[in-house]
Amino acid sequence: MLGRAALVLGSVLVTLLVLELGCRLWRGPAALLDWSNIILAERQATLKAGAGRLKRDSELGFVLRPGYAADGVTYDLHGHRLTPAPAGTVLAEPPVLVVGDSYAHGDEVSDGETWAALLQPLTGRRTVNAGVSGYGLDQTVLRAEQQVREVKPAALVLVFIADDLRRSEMKRVWGAEKPYFEPSGDDLALRNVPVPPSPPPAATLDLWQRLFGWSVLVDTILRHKGWQYEWSIDHVRVLPRGTGEAMACPLLKRLAGLRVPTLVVAEYDPYVWKNAEYAGEQRRLSRGVLDCARAAGLGTLDLFEAIDEGVKRDGYAAMFRSSHPGPLGHRIAAERIAAALKDGYMPPR
Repeated sequence: MLGRAALVLGSVLVTLLVLELGCRLWRGPAALLDWSNIILAERQATLKAGAGRLKRDSELGFVLRPGYAADGVTYDLHGHRLTPAPAGTVLAEPPVLVVGDSYAHGDEVSDGETWAALLQPLTGRRTVNAGVSGYGLDQTVLRAEQQVREVKPAALVLVFIADDLRRSEMKRVWGAEKPYFEPSGDDLALRNVPVPPSPPPAATLDLWQRLFGWSVLVDTILRHKGWQYEWSIDHVRVLPRGTGEAMACPLLKRLAGLRVPTLVVAEYDPYVWKNAEYAGEQRRLSRGVLDCARAAGLGTLDLFEAIDEGVKRDGYAAMFRSSHPGPLGHRIAAERIAAALKDGYMPPR
């Protein structure tokens, strides 16, 4: 029996080795020579990509790096994304302040194509874009508190996607440490502040990632199943799933305490138009956040219908780039946000 077991085990190992070599050959000859840990390489690349345009912050985890400029993305000396206005346009002060995640920041479009920049000629008022890619709703509210004190805006626009709730359940996202809130009775307690330095990527791998992170076969299977992202990304959960959703109301009540005319805007990631079940859940979560905003006395805007109309009229490819809206999506967002602001969430010029 021991001999048979050894024969079976040997056959399995040989089969896995052949499949591993086949997957590597399919990816290209270079994969036959490179047997390094794929997950570690991806985590190192993620931190390297963010290191240029982001800097560590002891209160927020990470913020935009003042003075950064590359590939159509420019940050001013205050750590805000530039919002160029049409030549000759005279813009009123104080400005509209924008906070949020990558949908506020404007990932995948140039400075002048962001909805924050396009908002200016529509409202006649300058826009300060303080959005930061990767933020959870918790960081966005903390960023709003910080920036309202500094900018003293006429109005505040907070943009979110449903995934921002999940990010609020983490103490580390994309390899970067962050603050987080923890429910404490009817209130929220701020944790992980001052935010500690992020650990080196090699220290973040668990046992299974160390054992199988080098395997192209495992990586191929996970990518096919759509599981590779969660397998490789460096997120550290500290709160149970669903806690971010439960904290939305106290977070937005805290935002209302700033006493600035505020519009809370729901955006949607492109996968909403690829999977109906996913779309239903994202819309449910977004409606919950907007309900919390209204209960706190804040203005709300759901961009789903406007984006959906654009997808049906102009096509998915015209509306989105890889993971974010393209120029057309930003123009639609700017028009809808400007109209909502004029309806009562921004003082007249």
